Amino acid sequence: MRRALFQAAGSSVVPIRHRAQLLARLGHSGIDGVALGHGVTFCNPSSVHVGAGSFINNQAYFDVGPIKLGTNVTVGPRAMFVTGNHGIGPSARRAADGAHRGITVGDGAWIGAGVIVLPGITVGAGSIIGAGAVVTADCLPDSVYAGVPARKLRDLESHEQGGEVG
Repeated sequence: MRRALFQAAGSSVVPIRHRAQLLARLGHSGIDGVALGHGVTFCNPSSVHVGAGSFINNQAYFDVGPIKLGTNVTVGPRAMFVTGNHGIGPSARRAADGAHRGITVGDGAWIGAGVIVLPGITVGAGSIIGAGAVVTADCLPDSVYAGVPARKLRDLESHEQGGEVG
């Protein structure tokens, strides 16, 4: 029953402004004051903390964790935060035992549509990660990253606004 309620809370039937409140009533703490799109997946809700004023768009995926998003973070649709990884095993089974490493995203960062953030990564405050990027290394604050793997394109001034990324 609880699983069905979690799925219903994430469906497009529940308005964005009510999803976080409904999930909180179901016991999901750490998402107070957050706007959630539909179809957002939290594999382990208790290991995800999202700061107030953040927006998580449709079908974003949060692995087992731990995952910490700061305040006023924007996450594009279908972004993925993958915390799990495996060692390399013998040829009979290459994916050996696994482990999880946390992900941290600083205040005010913008994670574009379809971005994949890999285990152990820190995205600096005020950074922008361009759509479709695969983040394999830490990203500095107030910088623009894009590509596969994500590479730094330029610095941003803390007060900079307007214009397009790139």
